[in-house]
Amino acid sequence: MRKITVTNNISLDGVMQAPMSAEEDTRGGFTYGGWALGVNADPELGAEMAKGMARTGAMLFGHRTYDHIAAFWPHQTDGNPFTEHLNNTEKYVVTHDPALELTWQHSTVVAGDAVQTIAEVKATDAGDLSILGSGELVRALAPTGLIDEYVLIIHPLLLGTGQRMFDGVHQELRLLSSMTTATGITLARYAPAV
Repeated sequence: MRKITVTNNISLDGVMQAPMSAEEDTRGGFTYGGWALGVNADPELGAEMAKGMARTGAMLFGHRTYDHIAAFWPHQTDGNPFTEHLNNTEKYVVTHDPALELTWQHSTVVAGDAVQTIAEVKATDAGDLSILGSGELVRALAPTGLIDEYVLIIHPLLLGTGQRMFDGVHQELRLLSSMTTATGITLARYAPAV
């Protein structure tokens, strides 16, 4: 059975909406897009994230997150190691639309009920799975026990508004490891307590 790990930037008050750019997700009038851009200037965090990127496995995305990432990463030519990794990794896109056409290489539609379809993907033996962003998908999967680990990049910032990663989710977690960088960002790994 495959392990599912969620990796997300969140603020101290749990907001995960639009961490990387102003136009990423403006739902609800959210005006703080790009709030996590300082992560790129944190070499300690970059080194830790590169370790995680070195692991093999596929990625799971909700449709909205996939569209945003697919509009950017396949077109980068700056030699960023994330570009090569994301382009060459198998990507599963969870959607209710079985006719959805995906243009990014190594992308596959996983249509239907998110919990049922991801349970089927997880039951295979083809390497671990990672979720980036995809808040609706995370909130759907969290109470089901399908998520094995959360890697949270916690920024010393209060946004006061925006989509929160765990809205409506009640789950006890146990800390696996943590580190805090010189910039005050905490990288914490959690697993469900049960």
